[in-house]
Amino acid sequence: MIGDFGGIVRLIPRQTVRPATAGEVAAVLRAARVPVVPRGYGHSTYGQAQVADGVLLDMRGLRTVHEVRPDRVVVDAGATWREVLDATLPRGRTPPVLTDYLDVTVGGTLAAGGVGGTSHRYGVQADQVLALEVATPAGEVVTCSPEENRALFDAVRAGLGRHGVITRAVLRLVPAPERVRSFKLLYATAGALLDAQRRIPADHISGQAKLGLGLRYELTAVCHDPGRRIDGAFEEEELPYAEFADRMRPDVEELIRLGEWARPHPWGIVFLPARRAAEVIETTLAETGPTGLGLSGVVLISPLTVRDVPALRVPADPVMFALLRTASPGAASPDAMVAANRRLHERARRVGGTRYPIDAAPPDPHRPVRTPPPEGADQESR
Repeated sequence: MIGDFGGIVRLIPRQTVRPATAGEVAAVLRAARVPVVPRGYGHSTYGQAQVADGVLLDMRGLRTVHEVRPDRVVVDAGATWREVLDATLPRGRTPPVLTDYLDVTVGGTLAAGGVGGTSHRYGVQADQVLALEVATPAGEVVTCSPEENRALFDAVRAGLGRHGVITRAVLRLVPAPERVRSFKLLYATAGALLDAQRRIPADHISGQAKLGLGLRYELTAVCHDPGRRIDGAFEEEELPYAEFADRMRPDVEELIRLGEWARPHPWGIVFLPARRAAEVIETTLAETGPTGLGLSGVVLISPLTVRDVPALRVPADPVMFALLRTASPGAASPDAMVAANRRLHERARRVGGTRYPIDAAPPDPHRPVRTPPPEGADQESR
C-alpha cells in the first residue's frame, strides 16, 4: 500500500500489518520501536496515512457494524460511512453528519474531524461520537467517552492519530427522512453566498464557486421535509434520502472513466472566520483560475459549527473553504498547486483562520507537528 488519493507523496513502510481485532492493533503499538500509522482507504492528500521506515496499519479488516439502536450505532473504525448507512437506513436512522463521499472510513474521518453538509446544524462528525474504543501507544485497549477517560476522548477525536488508534466508535443516530427536496440558488459574490447560507433555514447547506464563464456562486439547500419551499431557486428536485446521501457516486464513476480520479489531487482546505471569509475567498479565486483548479476540480464553501472537539482548531463562526484541485492535463502542476495551498494557508492565518490538516501541503510551520497530549491523556502514537 503505497501512495494515497493525493497522488503526490509516496512513502514505503517497513511493514504492513492487517489487524482483525483491537487487541491486534494494541499488540503492534506495544511492540513497535518505529512509527506506526493507521490507514483506511487512503483518501488523504499528502501522505498523512503513510509512513516511511515504519509500520502501516491497514484498518480495513475492522469493518463490522455491530449494533444499531434507535439512538446509536456501534461500528468498527475500518467500516465506511456507506456501510454504516446501509446498516442504519433500514431502521429509519442516519448519522446526523455524513461525508459527501461515503467510501471513506469512520476512523479516518473521526481522527480528522469530518465535515458534511449538515455541519452548520449538528457540528462535525467528531461531535457525534458517544464513545470510542482506542488502542493506546502503550498497547492497551481503552474505552473513552465524555464520562470516562475524557482527556483521551478529547485527544483522539480530530487528533490525527497522535494519541492512539481508534478501533471502534459509538455514534449518535437521528431519524432519517424518507425523501428530501433540494434547491439550487445563484449569487454574484462570495459575501452574498455566505449571507444566504446563514439566512436560509435548510437541513443541509453547501456552496460552490463556479470558475467557468465568469465567476459565480451556487448554493445548494436541502430540506428533509420535502413539503418546504425556498424562494429564488433556479432548480429544485425531490429525491429519496438514500439517493441524496449517495449523490457523488455517478460523478465518481464518471471521473474514474475519464481518468481524473487517478490523477494527483493537491487539495487546499482552510477554516475561515465568517467576517473575513468573503475577502479571502475572492482574493484566492482571483489568483486561481481554471488551471489552478484542474478539469474536475471543485471549490466548496460551507458554514459549520464545532460543538465540542478541542483538538480541531477552528476560528469563531467558521466557514470551510476548500479548493479540491485535480492536476489534470493542461492544468497547473502538482507542485504549483501545493505552493498555492501554502499561500492560501498564510492568507487564512493572517485573518485568524486555520488549516484543515488533511489537505496537500507540508506541515504548517505555525503548528507543531507533534502536540503534547492533554493532561491525563496517553502519550502520542510512536
